[in-house]
Amino acid sequence: MRVGIVCPYDWTAPGGVQAHVRDLAVALQRLGHEVSVLAPADDDSALPDYVVPSGRAVSLAYNGSRAKVAFGPVTTRRVRRWIRRGDFDVVHIHEPLSPSVSILTCWAARGPIVATWHSSMERSRALTAIYPLAQTALEKVTGRIAVSEAARQTLVAHMGGDAVLIPNGVDCSGFGAADPFPGWPGEGGALFFIGRIDEPRKGLPVLLDAMPAIAERHPDVRLLVAGPGDVEEIRSSLPVDVAGRVEFLGLVSEEDKARAFMSADLYVAPNTGGESFGIVLLEAMASGTPVLASDLEAFRRVTAHGHAGAHFVNEDPADLARVAIDLLDDRAERRRLAEAGRVRAAEFDWSTVASRVVEVYEAVTVTGERVSEDLRGQLVGRLSRGEREEP
Repeated sequence: MRVGIVCPYDWTAPGGVQAHVRDLAVALQRLGHEVSVLAPADDDSALPDYVVPSGRAVSLAYNGSRAKVAFGPVTTRRVRRWIRRGDFDVVHIHEPLSPSVSILTCWAARGPIVATWHSSMERSRALTAIYPLAQTALEKVTGRIAVSEAARQTLVAHMGGDAVLIPNGVDCSGFGAADPFPGWPGEGGALFFIGRIDEPRKGLPVLLDAMPAIAERHPDVRLLVAGPGDVEEIRSSLPVDVAGRVEFLGLVSEEDKARAFMSADLYVAPNTGGESFGIVLLEAMASGTPVLASDLEAFRRVTAHGHAGAHFVNEDPADLARVAIDLLDDRAERRRLAEAGRVRAAEFDWSTVASRVVEVYEAVTVTGERVSEDLRGQLVGRLSRGEREEP
């Protein structure tokens, strides 16, 4: 099967949707399918051979965060050219309502189209206002997937209809075999956090506020922090005793992320909201690193409601410290969580998840129709009108 996948966000920037699309593309190729991914890219010099750049990305506030997306006449022409040349059996669009190549592809294509919803969000006046415009795109979607119950509920609340629930996947083979960083985790206890360090909803301030109480019981405890953001600004705001315990890794490669998981006694996810799943929790579990996460409903679903991971009260540093101390004191419970986590992560291995996605593809391609460019003069035609068409 020839599959075209659309990623709305800058391929070269870290993000859960980009990671999902990348891993899905690789898993589909392992299953014998031909895959082409269309995505914005600030730097297209080192893209995988299956990624086609849709143009440079611009930063835009979206769903409580900032996303790097591509839109406009140049991007529109590249979308249309990709569709024409692709000869796809099915096109799979991620986050179809994002103001990027995703919604442009919905407008520009016709035929078997599958869409996946990743985000959860509250109903908003903005979404209500764009509903008529969004409908002209969504009416073309023939198969719908949601990665979580929260994402599915967002779809139902905002756009109507329903979706097949297929969770995010994790490549379990990529975790658990890496070597820890030299000197880690050590004997004093080691914690690990990964996420945008200057994005409040990722929750790093909650973890940092808990560190003095944890250190009081475990004087040699240390914290590894990975992720983009202004390290010096964060470091300068820390009490001296806490600052000396924290090592900032910055933006890490997939290889170093795997090493960081192996360097910790606990992976801590203090996210405060806006999460529809929790792929990084599964990566920690696949590594055999016990998980301690805020009690967001999305995270509780990933941990099987506490069986495969521990939880603390959301945005409560004192409760985070209490549970972390208990786990650092209890090696047997950490071992139990590590084993339960490995079993739980295996349920989400990409070999299983990708096969379920293919079932959706097969359901929408039963007529033998292929994806083609929509030439009915919709919005994409107006966006590129008056511009020279690329061959």
